[in-house]
Amino acid sequence: MSYSVKKISELFSDIKIGGTPSRGNPSFFNGNNLWVSIKDMNGKSIISNTAEKLSDEGVANSNCKLVVKGSLLFSFKLTVGKIAFAGHDLYTNEAIAAFDPNEAKSSGIDLNYLAMVLPIAAKGDNTKNSMGASLLSKDRINDLQIPVPSSIDVQKEIARIYLEQFAEIEKAREATDIINQDIKRLKHLVLHDFLSEFHETEKFKLGVKAVTTSGSTPSRGQKEYWQPPEIPWIKTGEIAFAPIIKSEEYVSSKALKECSLKLLPENTVLIAMYGQGKTRGQSAVLKLPATINQACFAILPNETWEPDFLQLWLIYSYQELRSMSENRGGNQANLNGDLLNSFEVPAPSLEVQREIVVKINAALTELETMKASWQETAEEINGLPNRLLAQAFNEIENG
Repeated sequence: MSYSVKKISELFSDIKIGGTPSRGNPSFFNGNNLWVSIKDMNGKSIISNTAEKLSDEGVANSNCKLVVKGSLLFSFKLTVGKIAFAGHDLYTNEAIAAFDPNEAKSSGIDLNYLAMVLPIAAKGDNTKNSMGASLLSKDRINDLQIPVPSSIDVQKEIARIYLEQFAEIEKAREATDIINQDIKRLKHLVLHDFLSEFHETEKFKLGVKAVTTSGSTPSRGQKEYWQPPEIPWIKTGEIAFAPIIKSEEYVSSKALKECSLKLLPENTVLIAMYGQGKTRGQSAVLKLPATINQACFAILPNETWEPDFLQLWLIYSYQELRSMSENRGGNQANLNGDLLNSFEVPAPSLEVQREIVVKINAALTELETMKASWQETAEEINGLPNRLLAQAFNEIENG
């Protein structure tokens, strides 16, 4: 098979790169012009709709250029190497390069073939910006070297074979995603199966049967509160349904004395009172003595609840905890000490609690093993496209 190595600049006289109108002018958006960003390319091979659209005024006041239907779209900033095709005439932002189908035809390259080899050519040729995100410059894209079989029919056949393989890979990927979602649902079912019977058991308010408290954040301007780093200091982002065995930050002994902080013992149960996204309502058990910030609610060890039983009940009650703080007015649906102190938890005997904990943990451990196994499978599947592309690239280069 004869082929030649060509730079992108030899195949395309101009790569169309778009832009973003000023966000300060609402009239530039909510129009009828499709406008592609990287998030529109996630999992899509053909772009027929976009999350945002530009007005004619927005197009006129940006660097956007018309990208014709059938163009190959290639992400080269933030995430390098995403590929899709334009299902309609559209515009792109500054992170997307577009390759015109008419120019491709004139240059003797099939765009499906280019879509296959371009991510491999770009791999390892990108740099990082100041935030650590990958990017390519337009000049680097123009300098990318592509092995081009002389026969357009050969290009199409190579693309056809590998696109068929990609389709099978995508089916396998979707199957593993479904299985992982099923495992998440099974975890909830395990908790429901073991804990639902305790709805009929006598319940007590947390604040009645346990000592509860929260913490504070020492002034960041007082270095002596943070140096030397002596005592673990937990934030809500570290409360994530898993035992807390270490902390991201530490405070000094001076901060413990002067900043309304308490050293909480091991086996204290924590609840995140507020935080971004799913954080509010998450819980965890401290496995080391530590302090907490003001967004954490602490339930100290007590004679009514085994810490692990209490935390499993809190996991089971996650949605209920979140709903307690909704529709309360204000900008954020936060939990607070009064709400959590009034939250009722069943209190079977400590012996029964320990037995249930053992049974639940055994079932959850089995599910975690299943999850880990399927995660390995998913990672293997996710790596297949790049390996197939690399194989195709090597086969072409080796003739």
